[in-house]
Amino acid sequence: MATQSLYRRYRPRRFSEVRGQEHVVRALRNAVINQREGQAYLFSGPRGTGKTTSARILAKVLNCERPVDGEPCCECDSCLAVERGTSYDVHELDAASNNGVDAMRDLIEKASLGTPGRHKVYILDEVHMLSKAAEAALLKTLEEPPPHVVFVLATTDPQKVSDTIRSRTQHLQFHLLPMDVLERHIRWLAADAGIDLTDAALESVLRQGGGSARDTISALELVAASGGETPEATPLDEFVEAFIEHDPGRALAVVAHAVLQGRDPRTLTEEIIRHLRDCFLALMAPELVQLPVQREAEVSSQATRLGAASIVRAMERLGEMLVEMRHAPDPRLLLEVALVQLTHDAAGADLHSLMSRLERLEQTVAAGATSPASSKTVPTDPNTGRATIGGRARRDVAPGSAPSSTHPSQPAVADTSAAGASAATVGGTTAADRAVDDSQIPSLFETQVRPALRGMTKAIFMGAHVGAMSGEALVISFAGEPHRARAEEYRIEVEKALAAAAGRPILLSLVVDHASHDDNVVQLKRAEPVQADEDVDTGDLVDVPPEAIISPIDRLTQAFPGSEIIEERP
Repeated sequence: MATQSLYRRYRPRRFSEVRGQEHVVRALRNAVINQREGQAYLFSGPRGTGKTTSARILAKVLNCERPVDGEPCCECDSCLAVERGTSYDVHELDAASNNGVDAMRDLIEKASLGTPGRHKVYILDEVHMLSKAAEAALLKTLEEPPPHVVFVLATTDPQKVSDTIRSRTQHLQFHLLPMDVLERHIRWLAADAGIDLTDAALESVLRQGGGSARDTISALELVAASGGETPEATPLDEFVEAFIEHDPGRALAVVAHAVLQGRDPRTLTEEIIRHLRDCFLALMAPELVQLPVQREAEVSSQATRLGAASIVRAMERLGEMLVEMRHAPDPRLLLEVALVQLTHDAAGADLHSLMSRLERLEQTVAAGATSPASSKTVPTDPNTGRATIGGRARRDVAPGSAPSSTHPSQPAVADTSAAGASAATVGGTTAADRAVDDSQIPSLFETQVRPALRGMTKAIFMGAHVGAMSGEALVISFAGEPHRARAEEYRIEVEKALAAAAGRPILLSLVVDHASHDDNVVQLKRAEPVQADEDVDTGDLVDVPPEAIISPIDRLTQAFPGSEIIEERP
């Protein structure tokens, strides 16, 4: 014979045994004591908070032979029949599976019949799932119910119940249990059931229950069946730490671990959002956080380090992904993309990502670090007064001092300290031995440096055109300005790789390649540099003859030989 589950064994039998719903208990007991019970009630609230249990207690006390202070005696034949489910006075109907109009008409026909007790009580669970026709049939009975009939409608989603039905009922709202109340109840229940429960196991049980008494008791039963060992839970703290440290690898590792445990990506996303909500409440309204005291302190610390703006952004982004997951063939991929965007500002293009990067830069400068912009000047050619190619990447040179040959972000190639060797070595060969001349640099970049790049850096520079050396810089051209601007983000990494291969610092000059196409396409040529501002005599300016101006239609005709211009007809 199967063992009765804990939540059924410890189901409240009287109103005084219901935990965390004092406002509901007080209203129902007073109605019974004063004999002013209503003919229709609507119980709404999250699952496992006592809606159906309270409805059964109300049904018992309305037909109890010896009620005391609005409580059933739980000893008379009527009370025992209700508890066994064999009472002719109480009828339970699951509206989720009996949501048609025929089932509702059958209920209405039986409602007018007599009953052995004082009241005939109908308990309709999940009433929001009734069809429109069934709701209309029920509404007629609620408007003019028989005097001995009491309806108790229960739902987890009262917004889906029609206004006409809600207006004809007394609406009592159940809520999740406060964490301190639930903790005391679980400790008492575990002691009474003979279950050894450690503090760690209790915290895990309360966290899984989430304020629902039934879910918490079910989690406790699983711990008892496991010999006191708590099931391995997903470390949600790791996601928050990844957000704080901007570590996408950490977040992706936790996702991989959870998926290997059989966790569904959508469920995992919902758990992360709930945890972020606790963090948000810990900052804005700590009294609303439903967590044990020790756990509440840990969440509050995480929330302070992460910040309200980052918490809200993470909740919004993950919420958007939850919607997209409904039709996604691989929900895990969407979760991973969202986590990378939240932990790696370079992967995000929203305003928050840009502000976050700027904020960290300001913090670095305030901490005493040298700003990259302030440590670099733009060297100019003394003959022309213009910036030299690659000048933005050079170190500022003090007047009268020898120019530095090392990029500011690159380590020195040679180590001349007493503790180091006389020359830096790479693979047993000194940098001076491996140095190559300028004519070999483009080929070296093509054959060694570019194939060795990894990830996004390789993807960006793979489509670039390698030119010749111009001064101390290797010219790398790109098809357009967006491509070139994105390459600027990875300039330092590529320059380091090129310096390691060439044996000496080599700068990069990233330019846009305005390549010429065939004669039928309008040619885009690189603008010649303006040598200097020259005075222009306006008297030398002449008008362009009209025949020299090519209209857009003529340009299209030249670009597509053999084409025919068709006039638009009304």
